[in-house]
Amino acid sequence: MSIGPLDDETVEKYREAGEVLQTVLDEAAEMVEPGVKHLEVAEYAESRIEELADGCAFPVNISVDEEASHATPARDDETEFGEDMVCLDVGVHVDGYIADAARTIDFTGTPDLVEAAEEALDVAVDAIGPGVDTGTVGAEIEDVIRGYGYTPVLNLSGHGVAQYDAHTGPSIPNRGVDRGAELQVGDVVAVEPFATDGRGKVSEGSTEEIYGLEREQSVRNRQARQALEQITEEYRTLPFAARWLDVPRAKMALRRLKQQDVVHGYPVLKEEEGRLVSQAEHTVIVTEDGCEVTTWRRSFS
Repeated sequence: MSIGPLDDETVEKYREAGEVLQTVLDEAAEMVEPGVKHLEVAEYAESRIEELADGCAFPVNISVDEEASHATPARDDETEFGEDMVCLDVGVHVDGYIADAARTIDFTGTPDLVEAAEEALDVAVDAIGPGVDTGTVGAEIEDVIRGYGYTPVLNLSGHGVAQYDAHTGPSIPNRGVDRGAELQVGDVVAVEPFATDGRGKVSEGSTEEIYGLEREQSVRNRQARQALEQITEEYRTLPFAARWLDVPRAKMALRRLKQQDVVHGYPVLKEEEGRLVSQAEHTVIVTEDGCEVTTWRRSFS
């Protein structure tokens, strides 16, 4: 059925992306064990997405311990899982229509930190509906996480998704704010509470493996030109991983494109060293009587 301004075909594409995502996220989560390489899990999940859908909405994020977002393995990464808190954040698109969801797997013996993010997500989804202020949703998230004795990551938020746009409005804060946005029927949003035993603010780290197209322009360097051709043809405006580029000296090509403001990078976002971050996320479509969770086929009202 159509939902507000979304026609039947568009709604079905969002649903199909969500179904594929849940399948892949389940399979990838089963692979996460101490001794398994991060790259093995990321490449498996991305390959499955390419097999089952039109492509990845962004590279598989594998954030460990104090990392909160934008962490994905490099091409030659040999890092293995240990006694870590592991957040898997996966994105799928069908004809550009996006599903975005995340799950945390804990090997640190801190299950209540995982539960804090999961319960905050459940409460947030229950609160979503037309006319609801996003600041109200944020307050629900914050209350749950603080009730567990932890802190929401205050400078990260949920977000809207649109065709070939993995991060658009409205913003869904992880704390109460006085002035949010009023949700409308047909809004498609990714709700993603982050809980931490740290101070509740992330900052940019030094690692950067994910990039996005800023603008198209002519470039003189041959490798940079080849990289730009692949980016515009295969990934368009969606984020991509440096390891996805099939060009010689890909890192150098990306540096040249970044220097010319053709692409921008997504540095890894991190809490203070030694702290832990958990994440839970679903994508929902706001309906007339609540919302439909596309990444978990259940309707809320």
